[in-house]
Amino acid sequence: MVATYAPLLLMFALAGLVVMGFFVAGHFLGPKNPSPAKLMPFESGNESPGARKIRMSVKFYLTAILFVVFDIEAVFLYVWAVRFRALGWVGMVSMVGFLAVLVVGLVYALRKGALEWEK
Repeated sequence: MVATYAPLLLMFALAGLVVMGFFVAGHFLGPKNPSPAKLMPFESGNESPGARKIRMSVKFYLTAILFVVFDIEAVFLYVWAVRFRALGWVGMVSMVGFLAVLVVGLVYALRKGALEWEK
């Protein structure tokens, strides 16, 4: 069992070391000459008014959550499609049930108006 996962764990450890090395090198080797102009936030070269007075709509967060749910669905569909023949009819029925639950959720979200962007 260890021999199966050892290369994967080694890869994650090596990737973590590389990332930490970049952060440490950037901290010690990078130039540090802050000025008030450099510390000002900007968006595409323009001054940003900031988001202090702007309230985000709940629909924004709801759409983001729905996106994550259906994005995860795509990941499950990919894995299922790769193992389709090995899973047989049990896998087919399970996936149809999974998709049915997601379609019911999508229809519910559409009927509630969760995906409409009116102000």
